[in-house]
Amino acid sequence: MKKSYVLFASISCMILMLSGCMVVSTGPTEVGVRTKKIGPNKGIEQTIYSPGATYFFLPFINDWHTFDTKLVNVEMTFNTNQGDRKRRDDLLFKTIDGNDISLDVIISYRLDPMKAPYILEYVARDNDQLKDSVIRTIARSRPRDIFGELMTEEFYVSSKRDEKAQQALDELNRMVQSYGIIVEKVLTRDYRFNPAYQQAIEDKKVADQMAEKNRSSAKAATEEYLKKLEEAKGEVAKMKAKVDGEYTQATIAADAYYEQQSKIAEAIEAEGLADARGIEEMNKALAGSGGEVMVKLKIAEALIGKKILLLPVSSGGIDFRTLDLNKLIQSSSQTTQQ
Repeated sequence: MKKSYVLFASISCMILMLSGCMVVSTGPTEVGVRTKKIGPNKGIEQTIYSPGATYFFLPFINDWHTFDTKLVNVEMTFNTNQGDRKRRDDLLFKTIDGNDISLDVIISYRLDPMKAPYILEYVARDNDQLKDSVIRTIARSRPRDIFGELMTEEFYVSSKRDEKAQQALDELNRMVQSYGIIVEKVLTRDYRFNPAYQQAIEDKKVADQMAEKNRSSAKAATEEYLKKLEEAKGEVAKMKAKVDGEYTQATIAADAYYEQQSKIAEAIEAEGLADARGIEEMNKALAGSGGEVMVKLKIAEALIGKKILLLPVSSGGIDFRTLDLNKLIQSSSQTTQQ
């Protein structure tokens, strides 16, 4: 069935060509633009001819152009076996701090199908002319200025390169938007410095890595010291808490003992004061008229059950001349028996 259709189309085209018609077509991703050479409406027609179709026009009075709308890459690279040119094609520029650098860049773009007539009239006659004369010229100039705003060492930071790539994308779209061109991506690949400077950078990176390693070791040692310091502080706090507890207990015990002894002293003092007041009162009583009676009463109580011998007294003393000792001893014996 398909072969029959192709055969029919081929025969139809041959008949139309023999009859004087111009047969044109568009590819799957192409749009066509017709140009009228004569007539009141001569010039580039603003009608967009859709992809994947065949059209018939009168020859000689019409021109036909197609533009591919698929994504196109402009690859500018140092490698002579890659990219659009079989020679070194990378971007050469200086960093903001004055060092030479080369950068591989890929620009991805496509055409706006609705702007195909405008592109034909004002920009380029076909895709190759558009790519070589417009896109490459702009892509090799403005991005070079934008990436040249980086410091040399900032090229090692992917986020810095990506930031500049986005800036280049925005700037390129601003510049080519009116041409009917849409830039989809700006990608960076390899970059290269002057060999001597490259070696200096590599040496510096090694030195930085060693310095970072030493800083890490110092940091680890500091952290270990701080860990031991915290452990020591914990032990000191533990010992202090223990001593404080013992001191508190001793203070409580001392306070309790002091309070107890104070109570005892107060009791002794109160008792002594009571005894003193009793003695004082007794002294007052003895000093009065009843004191002599009380003394005699106490003497009498003390003499109860005691032996009492009456001795003759003469001239202020005992007179042994008139004392009958036998009778005295006998009287004393009788008293004892009684």
